[in-house]
Amino acid sequence: MTTHIPPITEDDIAQFLTNTPGFFERHAEVLASVQITSPHGARAVSLQERQAEMLREKIKGLEQRIMEMVRNSTENAAIAHKVHQWTGSLLQVRDPFDLPQAVVDGVRTLFDVPQAAVRVWEVAAPYIDADFTQGASDDARAFASSLTMPFCGPNLGFEPAGWLANEAGEPAQSLALLPLREGAIDSATPAFGLLVLGSQDPQRFDATMGTDFLSRMAELASAALLRLK
Repeated sequence: MTTHIPPITEDDIAQFLTNTPGFFERHAEVLASVQITSPHGARAVSLQERQAEMLREKIKGLEQRIMEMVRNSTENAAIAHKVHQWTGSLLQVRDPFDLPQAVVDGVRTLFDVPQAAVRVWEVAAPYIDADFTQGASDDARAFASSLTMPFCGPNLGFEPAGWLANEAGEPAQSLALLPLREGAIDSATPAFGLLVLGSQDPQRFDATMGTDFLSRMAELASAALLRLK
């Protein structure tokens, strides 16, 4: 009776070589004789050369990732410095009445934001008729309280976008909406205000962007503006 032996497959060969690491030590000439096609042209290269090319490509990819990490680190350090400057400027404001404008001016100047506005409500009697307390409907206040993190994305006709002053008369294409509340930004405390950032650049405030710094800015602005209550 003839016994049927299944043919050897590429997987069988690959498994054998994986399980037999000494094979190429005993048959080094095999490595030198293997020729494969280079991905950078039609020429044939040795297996060692192809492996060297793969390592170079891997190293290049790692270098690009490292450069990106360094760039992000540098940008984060610059933003952190600006947040520090902004905080210092808010601490120097003596009259609480001037705080909302100081918040807006600092955002525009230090963070190069084209448009910014702030509205607060439930303020103390001396500030109840100030411009920064006007124009926030019940819906806008409820929306602000519903935010537990900054909203970043396109301008979909939100009421707060109408608070932004624009000398060119062009509406903001992207927005960042920062709720103002006592304590952490993600707490259940109702918001007492909203800080609005706007840009004509649709990608400036993108839905996929990180919001850690914006969250810290919201908490810092909230701490300063609590003096109005």
